[in-house]
Amino acid sequence: MMSFCHNVINISCVKSSWSNDVRASLYSLMVLIILTTLIGNLIVIISISHFRQLHTPTNWLIHSMATADFLLGCLVMPYSMVRSVEHGWYFGEVFCKIHTSTDIMLSSASIFHLSFISIDRYYAVCDPLRYKAKISILVIFVMIFISWSVPALFAFGMIFLELNFKGAEEVYYKYIHCIGGCSVFFSKTSGVLAFMTSFYIPGSIMLCVYSRIYFIAQGQARSINDAVGLEEKNGMSQNKERKAAKTLGIVVGVFLICWCPFFVCMVMDPFLDYAIPPTLNDALVWCGYLNSTFNPMVYAFFYPWFRKALKMILCGKIFQKDSCRHKLFLESHP
Repeated sequence: MMSFCHNVINISCVKSSWSNDVRASLYSLMVLIILTTLIGNLIVIISISHFRQLHTPTNWLIHSMATADFLLGCLVMPYSMVRSVEHGWYFGEVFCKIHTSTDIMLSSASIFHLSFISIDRYYAVCDPLRYKAKISILVIFVMIFISWSVPALFAFGMIFLELNFKGAEEVYYKYIHCIGGCSVFFSKTSGVLAFMTSFYIPGSIMLCVYSRIYFIAQGQARSINDAVGLEEKNGMSQNKERKAAKTLGIVVGVFLICWCPFFVCMVMDPFLDYAIPPTLNDALVWCGYLNSTFNPMVYAFFYPWFRKALKMILCGKIFQKDSCRHKLFLESHP
């Protein structure tokens, strides 16, 4: 039997018809994702904030990204969880707009940070002698400012000015809109704009830059092997190339696997007359959220000194006197 989110049946959204066991399983899974996102990103934030050795331009960029991912897990995911499981929205229309805007802003901010981190890594690997001159604290500050301001202006401007409905108002209010719901709706124009701004442009930058890094790293490894001789070629070159391929494959692969399905469906949905089921859209949104869950693992815990920082945090050693001066790595190998 159908149940509704509002007492006026004709204009009310239909509530979830899942059994209590299914709903309990979904809540458990989503709570696990939220807690993992919060804990992982909080550890990154504490590590970079506490240990002075980690106060580098690159790490402040990672710190800012972890903050965006943490806020996504704290401010957005819990409400999205209720909406996804119950198929209803119980927090009012105004908060729906705030939640949707914050969701788009923080997700886009996380993706923007990934793009800027790729640019930072490009100069570190491909132009190491001039890296410190080109990637200064001021440059990092500009990157962080752009990563927060552009998504904020885009998200809150689009939702509160209702530009996402532009050109499809009749379709939305006739076929999509219902009381007790909080779905993200895009017209053809706004959908393409959101796709380009939040995914295609930063994603293309990241993909191109990391591809360039990989091929340059391969060339550097071959040059080193030519100098050290044929005997060491198989060992040194193959190890470096495998490591580069593995690192870049994880970085690009996690990003594409998490976000590509959602953005492709989002941009295609208006052209398919909104035929994609809401349940599938919800599932793809959570797939995108997983990128914020995995970011700490890919960009932080991948490095040995972050694992040392994690151990100190879990053991409570950061509360010891002068623990912020603890050396997590040799200065010659940052």
